[in-house]
Amino acid sequence: MVGSRPVLEAVRVAGEALAEAPRIEGVPTGVPGLDELFFVAETRGGRLRVRPLPGFPRYAAVHVTGVSDTGKSLLAEQFALAQADRGEGVIFVTVENPAAFVSVGLAQRRQAMGLAEAALDRIVIVDAARHAVLREDLAALGATLDVALGKIEARHLVVDSLTGLYEAREVAARQTVRWVYDYVKERKLTAVLTSQKRSSHEELSAEAAGGYVVSHVLDVTVVLAKKLVMSTAQARVWRAPLGELVRFLRVDGSRYSGHDTRTHFLEIAPAGLLRVGPPVGAGEEGGETG
Repeated sequence: MVGSRPVLEAVRVAGEALAEAPRIEGVPTGVPGLDELFFVAETRGGRLRVRPLPGFPRYAAVHVTGVSDTGKSLLAEQFALAQADRGEGVIFVTVENPAAFVSVGLAQRRQAMGLAEAALDRIVIVDAARHAVLREDLAALGATLDVALGKIEARHLVVDSLTGLYEAREVAARQTVRWVYDYVKERKLTAVLTSQKRSSHEELSAEAAGGYVVSHVLDVTVVLAKKLVMSTAQARVWRAPLGELVRFLRVDGSRYSGHDTRTHFLEIAPAGLLRVGPPVGAGEEGGETG
């Protein structure tokens, strides 16, 4: 616009900005088989080598999306507990279920993971499920998160789910997701942010409620899906009988690291924990997920 003043602090030389960037390191996900899907390429001795992180890139905002009952909340809980067990504080924003019920799930997952009870003391729950103002007013949410951060000097944020912050007003999805993203970056947090898919969305795509804007803004997208075995070809490749439910996980993208691009089997063990299996079609020809 005519007369507008330039924002000089927004202009940076790439080399100067790089000097302020943190070294890329991995944050264990708490999900067996998932850490190994992330890596970085580095030059050593004049040769390009691949180094496993392993885990999510630290300071990344990780988007976990899928239809209902695909394991999104389990992944969020396992991530939170893995960080707490390592002595790093976690803020867990629950948008769907009241805090008391989330704490029950965390306690069950802690036992299944074989972690000490002290891990629960490093997780602070922010109950946006019972307090509508936290879902409807981002300023109130931010002020509340700042109080929670002060309680345990948290390094991680979990929001389950982002969709609940803009439910019934998906036109506000970009504004809401951008606000959460900026909050994560300003506080130097690593975040796991779940979102829901609509029934019309392709199950293994990065699209979520609010459209592709969610995955466009966030740094890493992990897609969870489930499908019924409906053909003999699927039964052969998926190694499951007709009529059985098979689960999948795919890393759709990662800005800060390389990642395995294949679709992997995903299992929910009897103890209620997620575990990532081998790639679909490994050792087979004509593997399919559709």
